[in-house]
Amino acid sequence: MNIYQQIEAEIKAASNIVITAHKSADGDSIGSSLGLLYFIEKLRKKAVVCHPDKAPDFLNWLDTSSILLMEENPEEVTTQMQKADLIFCLDYNATNRVGPEMQALLEAATCKKIMIDHHLNPEEFPTITVSETTASSTSQLIVDLIEESGHLELLDEKIGTPLYLGILTDTGSFRFNSVKPRTHEVLGKILAAGVEHHLIHEKLSDNNTETRLRLQGYAMSEKLEILYDYNVAIISLSKEELAKYQYKKGDTDSLANLVLSIKGMKAAIVFTERDGIMKISFRSKGAENPVNVLAKEHFNGGGHANASGGMSDLTVDETLEKLKGLIPEYFTK
Repeated sequence: MNIYQQIEAEIKAASNIVITAHKSADGDSIGSSLGLLYFIEKLRKKAVVCHPDKAPDFLNWLDTSSILLMEENPEEVTTQMQKADLIFCLDYNATNRVGPEMQALLEAATCKKIMIDHHLNPEEFPTITVSETTASSTSQLIVDLIEESGHLELLDEKIGTPLYLGILTDTGSFRFNSVKPRTHEVLGKILAAGVEHHLIHEKLSDNNTETRLRLQGYAMSEKLEILYDYNVAIISLSKEELAKYQYKKGDTDSLANLVLSIKGMKAAIVFTERDGIMKISFRSKGAENPVNVLAKEHFNGGGHANASGGMSDLTVDETLEKLKGLIPEYFTK
C-alpha cells in the first residue's frame, strides 16, 4: 500500500473530515482545498473546509461559499476542528502558518492529521506527511493522490478546475523552475478530464479593477527603487498609500513578478503595511539567487528558493533601510 492509498483509507474510515490551509489564501491553497473536497465527496464522504481568512477578490469566480472562515465564523470553525477525527493540512509546513487562533485548535486536536505540501523543512506534527518539495504546487499533489490511490476516473471538470488554478498560480503561469515534466503530465490529465483551461486564464487575468491598476501604476512609477549594483528592486507601500487607492486583498499580489520582469533583475521585493505589520513578498530568478534564506533569517518567513514571504514589525522606512542594508550580504554585484 503506497502513501496515497493509506490516505484514501483514512478518508474512508473518518466521520468528520476537516481541510485546512495557510493564512493569506492564494490560488494553490484555495485550489488544493476545493479539489480535495470535491474528490472526497466523490468517494461518498463528507468534509468541511476551514480556512483562516478570505480568498482574494480575484479568485471570487470560484465557488468558495462552502469554505468556513476563522475570521468570520470562529465559533463554527472551532466546533468543526474540535469534533474532527481527520484533519488535512494543505499547502503549509508548520502550524503557525494558519494564524494563532487556528494554530491553537490544530495543536490541541488529538485526531489524525495529514500534511500534503511542497514547502521546505516540514514540521513533524502530522500523522502522515506528504512533503514533495520538487512538486510545482500542492494542487499537483492532490492530482497525485487521486491517481495513485486508484481513482483517476473520478477526476472531472469540477475537481480539475480548482486544481488547474492552483498549479497555474503557483508556477507563475508555468514559468517558474518548479515546473517539471510531471507537472505537464498532470496538466494533461486535468485537461483530459474536461477542464477548459482558457476560461481559467481569462477569469484569473481579465478581472482587474480600476483602483487595482491605479495602485500598481503608482507603485511602479513612484515607489520602485532599483539597486542597480545588485539588480534588486524594492517597492514599499504604506497603509495610507494603500487606502488612497482603495486597496483590496490581492491587489498587490502580482507586483513582485511584474518588477522581476524588468530586464536584468535578479530579485524583487514588495512589502505593504497591513494589520500593523509589514507583509513582504520576495521573488527571484535562478538557483544562484535564493530569497528564502533572507526571508527566514531576518523576516520571520521562508518558503521556496525563488518565492518566499516574510514580515517586519518595523516602520515602512525602517524596513526599507533594513532591506537595503541586507542586500549586499545576499546578492553579488
